[in-house]
Amino acid sequence: MTKVVSLSKKAYQTLKDLKRPNESFSDVVIRISGSKQKQPFIRFAGTLKDSNIEEVYYSQIKKDRERSASRAVEI
Repeated sequence: MTKVVSLSKKAYQTLKDLKRPNESFSDVVIRISGSKQKQPFIRFAGTLKDSNIEEVYYSQIKKDRERSASRAVEI
C-alpha cells in the first residue's frame, strides 16, 4: 500500500541526502527510524542503568534555556 506524505523542501532535501544508491525513500525512512519491526519494551530494560542520562538531560535543558530568547511579560 502506498501513502502520500507532504514534506517541506528542507525535509525532502535532507531525506534525499540520506538516500543511498538503489534505495527508495521508503527504505530511507525505515532505515533511519531504526527498525522495520516494533521492538518489545522489555528489550530496553536496564539499558540506561549505569549511564549519566540525568546529567545529560539536565545539561541539554540548561543549554536550550540559555539559547532561547527572553521575553518581557507584563502582568
